[in-house]
Amino acid sequence: MKKENYKIALFGLGHIGLPTASLFAKNGFKVLGVDVNSENVNLVNSGISPIMEPGLNDLVNEVVTEKLLSATNDGVDAAKKSDVMIVVVPTPLDQNNCCDLGAVISACENISQGLNKGDLVIIESTVSPHTCERTVIPILEKSGLKASTDFGLAYTPERALPNNTLFEMTHNARVIGGIDEHSSKKAALIYEKITQGKIIIVKDMNTAEMVKLMENTYRDTNIALANELAMICEALDIDAIEAIKAANFHPRVNIHTPGPGVGGHCLSIDPYFIVEMAEMEGIPARLIKTARNVNEYMPHHVALMVENALKELGKSVSNAKISLLGVAYKANVADARETPVEPLINDLTSQGAEVIAHDPYVNPNIIMSKGAKPVELEEALNCDCVILMTDHDQYRKLTPDLIKSPIFICTRPILNPKEFTNKGFIFKCVGRP
Repeated sequence: MKKENYKIALFGLGHIGLPTASLFAKNGFKVLGVDVNSENVNLVNSGISPIMEPGLNDLVNEVVTEKLLSATNDGVDAAKKSDVMIVVVPTPLDQNNCCDLGAVISACENISQGLNKGDLVIIESTVSPHTCERTVIPILEKSGLKASTDFGLAYTPERALPNNTLFEMTHNARVIGGIDEHSSKKAALIYEKITQGKIIIVKDMNTAEMVKLMENTYRDTNIALANELAMICEALDIDAIEAIKAANFHPRVNIHTPGPGVGGHCLSIDPYFIVEMAEMEGIPARLIKTARNVNEYMPHHVALMVENALKELGKSVSNAKISLLGVAYKANVADARETPVEPLINDLTSQGAEVIAHDPYVNPNIIMSKGAKPVELEEALNCDCVILMTDHDQYRKLTPDLIKSPIFICTRPILNPKEFTNKGFIFKCVGRP
């Protein structure tokens, strides 16, 4: 396990893969990153990070300059040259809300063509339980080698928060489950080089696969509770934000903050992986599905708030100019994957509204791909209705004097409603009457 002689091929140079590859390289491993996107490969080889993440660009530049990290499109060649192959590719939902393993399968097909005796394959991509056992192993064994006998296999889920990814990867606990004890220990030895967090070895790969899904399903379910309480409180003329703050003084209560829905590549997707496998076993997963339904409904609830607010002024959504503040799914990041903004835009445009959007982090091309016209903040504050969707720090500084719209819909509790209502605004907030 001398790291100066150890070579890693890492498949997938995205939001998780590139930081992971860079951290291994920083700690002395020779890393060959594999990605299907030629532009990303060229950027990495130029020492530039295609991912916006604090500290990552400097880290990529450093390890590329030191010739510890390079990138390629050739996964087969990368596997042949490496001792450890790590798969960190996306696993989105397909049209049936099932786990799309296309990228995992493709990576494993490449690895199988370059697999050597004694190699270790590690899957980090979020997958349904039994994926390593039922999908990954048969593909890798096309190499003619036998899992556990000729090569090792382990699963370890990543735990990282956008805008704090490098810190979390180097400090969070790491869960590892292997096909056998040797694979688990070998993977643990590798990951302990890049994290100060505890290494937790569970009994098998199926358990490790389930851990990540449990974590995100727990969070999604609790957000759904907060959102449902918020909608009930709105109907009952109760301030849910105040009630939640008071309830959370109870030592065993921690209700989350309601909002316009759940986005990102984890919370909005991972619960469906559990549902898929549960239903295959005849278990309906009622609570998990209900939580997903509640959170997926929230953008439509916001659209209804907009419609009702416009009615108060004798207007309709049709032909209204409506702006969105924030397209990213969470504060102070450029990540707009699975953002609840997109279904809201669809609702508004389907009713004939002109939708514009401002986001200080998200690329204008991504904003356009979601169905809105990107604009400067001044224009976004001057229309028929403003909807604050993302709690970026910049928006916390908004005052009534800056806003020319008569209607302000605030889906995040970051502004004082009284400041706006006292100035004559129609100010609506999720969870507040």
